[in-house]
Amino acid sequence: MATQPPVLSGSEIRQKFLSFFEERGHQPIASASLVPEDPTVLLTIAGMLPFKPIFLGQVAPAVPRATTSQKCIRTNDIENVGRTARHHTFFEMLGNFSFGDYFKTQATAYAWELTTQTFGIAPENVVVSVFEEDDEAFEIWRDRVGVNPKRIIRMGAADNFWVSGPTGPCGPCSELYYDFKPELGDDNIDLEDDTRFIEFYNLVFMQYNRDIDGKLTPLQKQNIDTGMGLERMAQILQRKPNNYETDLIYPIVETAAQLAGIDYSTADEATKVSLKVIGDHVRAVVHMIADGITASNEGRGYILRRLLRRVIRSGRVLGITEVFTTKVAETAIQLSESQYPGVRQREQFIKNEMEREEQRFRETLDRGEKLLAEIIDRSSSSISGEDAFVLYDTYGFPLELTQEVAEEKGLTVDAEGFETEMQKQRVRAKAAHKTIDLTTQNAIADLAKTVAETSFLGYTENAAPAKVAMILVNSTTVTQAEAGDLVKFVLDQTPFYAESGGQVGDSGYLSGDDLLVRIDDVQKQNGLFVHIGQVDRGTLTVGSTVTATIDRTSRRRTQANHSATHLLQSALKLMVDDTIGQAGSLVSSDRLRFDFSLNRAVTPEELQQIEQQINQWISEAHGADIEVMPIAKAKAKGATAMFGEKYGETVRVIDFPGVSMELCGGTHVNNTAEIGVFKIISEAGVAAGVRRIEAVAGPAILEYLNIRESVVKDLSDRFKVKPEEITDRISAMQSELKENQKQIAALKSQLAVAGASQLMAQAEGIGEFNAIVAELPGADAESLKSAAENLLQKLGASGAVVLGSSPEAGKVNFVAAFSPEAVKKGLQAGKVIGAVAKICGGGGGGRPNFAQAGGKDDSKLGEAIVEAKALVTAGLG
Repeated sequence: MATQPPVLSGSEIRQKFLSFFEERGHQPIASASLVPEDPTVLLTIAGMLPFKPIFLGQVAPAVPRATTSQKCIRTNDIENVGRTARHHTFFEMLGNFSFGDYFKTQATAYAWELTTQTFGIAPENVVVSVFEEDDEAFEIWRDRVGVNPKRIIRMGAADNFWVSGPTGPCGPCSELYYDFKPELGDDNIDLEDDTRFIEFYNLVFMQYNRDIDGKLTPLQKQNIDTGMGLERMAQILQRKPNNYETDLIYPIVETAAQLAGIDYSTADEATKVSLKVIGDHVRAVVHMIADGITASNEGRGYILRRLLRRVIRSGRVLGITEVFTTKVAETAIQLSESQYPGVRQREQFIKNEMEREEQRFRETLDRGEKLLAEIIDRSSSSISGEDAFVLYDTYGFPLELTQEVAEEKGLTVDAEGFETEMQKQRVRAKAAHKTIDLTTQNAIADLAKTVAETSFLGYTENAAPAKVAMILVNSTTVTQAEAGDLVKFVLDQTPFYAESGGQVGDSGYLSGDDLLVRIDDVQKQNGLFVHIGQVDRGTLTVGSTVTATIDRTSRRRTQANHSATHLLQSALKLMVDDTIGQAGSLVSSDRLRFDFSLNRAVTPEELQQIEQQINQWISEAHGADIEVMPIAKAKAKGATAMFGEKYGETVRVIDFPGVSMELCGGTHVNNTAEIGVFKIISEAGVAAGVRRIEAVAGPAILEYLNIRESVVKDLSDRFKVKPEEITDRISAMQSELKENQKQIAALKSQLAVAGASQLMAQAEGIGEFNAIVAELPGADAESLKSAAENLLQKLGASGAVVLGSSPEAGKVNFVAAFSPEAVKKGLQAGKVIGAVAKICGGGGGGRPNFAQAGGKDDSKLGEAIVEAKALVTAGLG
């Protein structure tokens, strides 16, 4: 019988892995942010993602060997979280990487030594898989490592051949599996049996390049990319039945259980699933917010909001009635802070964001309960799958909860229709889900492999000679571009600033012998500055020497706005909240935009104080001290860095002593006096917990004031008042308009009631009841309501009224008003009106005695009135 490996904590596993490889020449590299530099993915979804440019050959590796513990997020299998033993959204991937250094033989030796000696796993507990055609790997495991050949399993390309896409780097994989039941023997091993095996270490041998025809060519430099799931290894070494009960996650689960008054060990399976969802998702949410992501309705923010809402919904299912996410977040922070100190440093921001989202979603859930009541009210026998899905997707109601409430009311739920809607969402999610693509190669990336990075001269020079290194016309590499051609080109050196750090690229021109190229923008890619513009005169030729000249006026204006942005951040910290952090910015020649973390609006008084303070700093003429220094020295001096931004070992510090000190690569004024004047244009929220200030500085203010003066003059002329009287005139006009609208509504209502009086003659007797079901042409919703109430009053205690109208093309209104006796008979206004509106492509509902609805297809109004008559007749007869 195999000996049991020693029990290790999650922290010990992580440290032993990193130390093992550091001792063997690997450079430990801190985890990258969950917000990747790679624009093709929303989140960091794999341990190798930060090394993508190296594997692609776009960037030379700084070291030949590296080891990391990388934070990762994947949400494509979110519905499996808590239901299987190993599915997660947030996980840590331990990895060792070789960039053209060692390959298969050494990688397999390291993996075996780490597994069997460092972690103490017995060889009889390990099974190895190899790609079915990779005889080399099979022989290494068998002959060099000494693995029993019966425990080396050949598998197909679907499982054991890694590809980056249709073309590009690729190679076979070898995976290590832990065998929980080695006593079952070595014959007929099935690695798909997840009750017996769990894959814990994957070795990718990146040895080929696949071309467009599918041909595999050996790479010049072969790489190693590995991944060991920390949570899976913790499950193995801590001898737990699933990842959730390891010390990496279980303390969060336990905190949630205590808040719900539940004993996890005796809980039923459904309860355990809810607790596991909280345990997994809270880890993801804490790290996402710590990396600067805030909840929103798109992109990363939507993923964060969805995860957090699943946490809140699970808590509600467990019976937690209080605001609780910050309490479970505290446990998650305690578990993570030793390895990821940023979560503790951003603790208050994390908790504020979670609490705000929880309070909002609780209100949404309350509205969902009201909607469910309305749906039940208008449903005769079954709740549609579409309605059940809206409750689930928008309001957080699990299907089981909707079914439970429906059953209490004697209704069923169309579970098949719900699953159809769910499948549609999965299709949408998969379409939006992006995977790692290492095949995005272009001419600029190829050029970056053969030439040095562009030398930027723009801090000191406005014009400079340069040599043309490459020209692109219509995305095709050419040697010459003629007058009229739209071009992208690279120079060996340039005074043009390339867009980065929020500052837009410079504009200007390129000149030479009878040559003039207009430059409208500059972008940076792979260390090369890509100039974008049009050849106005002459011929632009690769290899020729030209003169690059920036638009000095535009640069000066941009510098003023950029330095003003730094002053703005300092003023916000000074006047509003010293914990404010930058969340984005845009600096151009005509304006500046600054996004920052704050969970409330900046008051008008605060905005005025900020503006005054900045203008005071400007008038005090603070000189700029600009210095390049080691990042450690910059941080020690107190320089502000943008959270989540990646910096090198040396950084550029912009210091206006006593006012502002930030890490920044942009261009700036030499003295605050050069800014001239600063004016805030607007302040608004752009996402939950993120505010935005737009402003102008320097010469751009004159244009801003000219526009405003033109508007004021036009309004003065139109209203025939002085500029200072405009607001009073507008207020008076608004009051007049409001009064006129009231009078119009009253007249419409009177007309509708008058028209409805003629319908009394159409009242039909149904048993002891009198009913009017008719169309009232042209009436809007409010008028229709008044008419129905008036008719019901005239019909008395035995009345029932259903009216429909089409006030304009593509719009239909319905109203139903029933007397108490009609309701006692079984007639339900909400159900009747819901069924009728559906015919016209709409919906609605209300109380049993009164309901309103709308629709879009006015061509079916007559058909809807006929259906309404049938429903009323059946209900009263």
